[in-house]
Amino acid sequence: MSSDSEFVQSDNNFVTARQTMIEEQLRQRDIADPRVLDAIGRVPREYFVSPESQRFAYNDSALPIDCHQTISQPYTVAFMCAAAQLTGTETVLEIGTGSGYGAAVLSHLAREVHTVERIPELAIQATERLQRLGYDNVHVYTDDGTLGLPQAAPFDAIIVTAAAEQLPEPYQEQLNEKGRIIIPLGSDSTGQRMYRFTLRNGKLLEEVLGAFVFVPLIGKFGHRPE
Repeated sequence: MSSDSEFVQSDNNFVTARQTMIEEQLRQRDIADPRVLDAIGRVPREYFVSPESQRFAYNDSALPIDCHQTISQPYTVAFMCAAAQLTGTETVLEIGTGSGYGAAVLSHLAREVHTVERIPELAIQATERLQRLGYDNVHVYTDDGTLGLPQAAPFDAIIVTAAAEQLPEPYQEQLNEKGRIIIPLGSDSTGQRMYRFTLRNGKLLEEVLGAFVFVPLIGKFGHRPE
């Protein structure tokens, strides 16, 4: 990790690019929630990618991170956060920490963020990065994300950053009444759709929000590791 002084200098160099991304990539694609736009504007995405990828940090594209994983494109992160309809009082579970960027955005939108990463190396890196940047309301765990996080449940929203063939069973059990699950579902990348499930009176109401492409969700209630 860079020193604090290096972080400040890097941030100053990327502020314009971040604001341009918000105006040209998010607003023009109908991301209108002011809280989501503000949260995206507060998080320095350049700190969540490799040094080699920093010049591309505000392109609207996924980028490689360690352990052969990726950081989602800014639009996808903003879309899922907006779909979760957060007001700032919620406890949120994120599945798939990756570099920690999504959790950092969520930290500005919710009261508490619990995020689960199955790859220990990424979880360690994300923990250190989030702590360095002052995201004190984010808690990182290493585990099978398809199991949810029963020790911290119930949640007001569960956001899943990888695609399963069907909704993992534990998620509904860990959701508060009127809670939302945002998850891509589909058997392959060409057939994936983003879903929002809302729990009302013990039943999940289902909405299809559009087509997306995600890596597979690995775990007991997801895909098997290759």
